[in-house]
Amino acid sequence: MGLARHTEPSETLMQLQVRPVERGEEARYQEQMARHHYLGALPKIGETIWYVATWRDRWVAQLGVSAAALKCGVRDRWIGWDFRIQYDRLQLLANNSRFLILPEWHRPNIGSRVLSLLERRIVADWQARYGHPLLLLETFVDPGRFHGGVYRAANWIELGLTLGYRRTCEGYSAETDTPKLIFVRPLCKAPCTRLTHPDRDRLKLTGAPRIMLNAEQMRALPQCFSTIADPRTARGRRHRLPVVLGLVAGAALCGMQGYKAIHDWAKNLGQNARERFGCRKEQGRYVVPSLFVIRDCLVRVEPDALDKGLNAWNQAWGAQDEALAIDGKTMKNAIDEDGNQTHIMSVVGHDSKTCYTQKK
Repeated sequence: MGLARHTEPSETLMQLQVRPVERGEEARYQEQMARHHYLGALPKIGETIWYVATWRDRWVAQLGVSAAALKCGVRDRWIGWDFRIQYDRLQLLANNSRFLILPEWHRPNIGSRVLSLLERRIVADWQARYGHPLLLLETFVDPGRFHGGVYRAANWIELGLTLGYRRTCEGYSAETDTPKLIFVRPLCKAPCTRLTHPDRDRLKLTGAPRIMLNAEQMRALPQCFSTIADPRTARGRRHRLPVVLGLVAGAALCGMQGYKAIHDWAKNLGQNARERFGCRKEQGRYVVPSLFVIRDCLVRVEPDALDKGLNAWNQAWGAQDEALAIDGKTMKNAIDEDGNQTHIMSVVGHDSKTCYTQKK
């Protein structure tokens, strides 16, 4: 059903609500996105929140907000950053990758109202779920289908057209596709000034800075783990252990946390990157290990052996530190075989913020 007969349009707009999709609703969200959106459904990759707009518990619209585009010249020029700081700060941007108003709700001002409600809550949602701020939203509009009026009505800023290149399994398309209109919506005052500020700590980013691996580093990572004995049986072993651990380390260096995020990162590598990591080739294409293989290898490998491999990487590529800090933490709910709570000592570089070693 659409709008109730006896409900004024302005009253309906005021009663709209936007909230994250609950776990039990995800199948419904994906089914309706696949049925009604011209691009179809999109799986969750990396940092993603799905939203639903409701009116009296009826679904009105669906939105997907996910990681920002890795490269976009018109956006990057508007922000004013360069590649040396861009990759580490992309997490402060998010992409409105899907926006669907359900068929029976194509009414005036619904779209701009939903975008306004999303803007009011997404900063707090993102901070609570992913532990870092969100400063800017972006979206891409196909001008062959739409003119972006709903974003203009919601006070998004039109930056211009992209070049038309798109992401593929091999990296980026060799030929241009239809250029897309790009719109951005600041979620704070002076977002460009904040995104380009030289002091990373002022952006409230935690952990070591993220990096973008170059080709030489991709080739070197598996070699750091080449001396580790493979604890798996030979039967059914498809991916070499150094390759699996190299991919895991590469994902961690690029800011991925958790098995699924690591696997998603590896799965989205292009063919050239997979070849550099030494991935297995099947039917003319390089393939990456499954989520199960990644988890299984990490569970089986001895922590000390893994630590030595990571130290080899630090010695080859880590920044030079003039001072080291030694710190200790008691691990919550980590009890050893003697019933003692586990305590971990770490050595961290002041300049690089690299953890050189850990000892139980």
